[in-house]
Amino acid sequence: MKRTLWASLAIAALALPLAAQEAAPAPSPGEIVAAADPGDWIGIAADDLLVMDLAAGRDGQARRVVIQLMPEPFSQGWIENIRTLARTRWYDGISVNRVQDNYVTQWGDPNYDNPEAEGEAKPLPGGLMVVPQTEYTDLRTAGEATWFKWADGPYANHHGFYSGWPIGWRADAKWPVHCYGMVGVGRGMSPDTGSGAELYTVIGHAPRHLDRNIALVGRVIEGMEHLSSLPRGSGALGFYTPEEADKRTPIRSVRVASDLAEAEQPRFEYLATDSETFARYAEARANRRDPFFIVPAGGADICNIPVPVRRVGEAG
Repeated sequence: MKRTLWASLAIAALALPLAAQEAAPAPSPGEIVAAADPGDWIGIAADDLLVMDLAAGRDGQARRVVIQLMPEPFSQGWIENIRTLARTRWYDGISVNRVQDNYVTQWGDPNYDNPEAEGEAKPLPGGLMVVPQTEYTDLRTAGEATWFKWADGPYANHHGFYSGWPIGWRADAKWPVHCYGMVGVGRGMSPDTGSGAELYTVIGHAPRHLDRNIALVGRVIEGMEHLSSLPRGSGALGFYTPEEADKRTPIRSVRVASDLAEAEQPRFEYLATDSETFARYAEARANRRDPFFIVPAGGADICNIPVPVRRVGEAG
């Protein structure tokens, strides 16, 4: 049965008695996660994973990035487009074209809507949806979903977690938020909302001003270092200039994990955000009491409570 958990940010209510602190050091967030019951972990379906292989690095090492796609009710039109683009192998041979420091890494066709484009854009496959701006937020009910409320903030009346994802909401809308590692859909000026052919991931401080203005479709759950450490572009908005063509990182392939042979499918789980373990983990992130810390913060930004994700099994 789903459990609704509410967190208070009052330090007095959260502080442990001094004697208890002296008796046993409080566990760190990582220790709380490591001790989680196996039943607190939820498997991620292979159809909700994208496996993106970049060209090997200068040291010859493979560079694989795994992206978890967002579940219903959010962004499903774009996500279906992304599955179509992957299954028609449209993404194969595109490249990383933009790396803006402390902001985003963006990939797609270098000749599509790129200020440094030098050729014809790659034709898109047929059947892609044109998704309206109303889909940036979900105006429907969440059904039986459990909301874990964390804190009010400047960008929303409430912040919390929905089925393992960071969410902001008001009385009339709910939406995913731009935390580090989140993946969104590049677009031009309104009313264009993008097709999913251009994607980006956040590599710096959470750009929350983009919430409800651009579609978020997933998050990087493995290989983030391959996207965050790429050379920065010196062109407008961090795009590579024609003189920096050698900085572009080719993308060899993007596959939906369920389309790979079973033995090659990566397997991941995330910590259920309606579990008692997650409640303790989130509270510990907001109020660090393990030995290194001197003063508990008394709260945490939603993006400073990353949902734990782990790889399981030997596949991949």
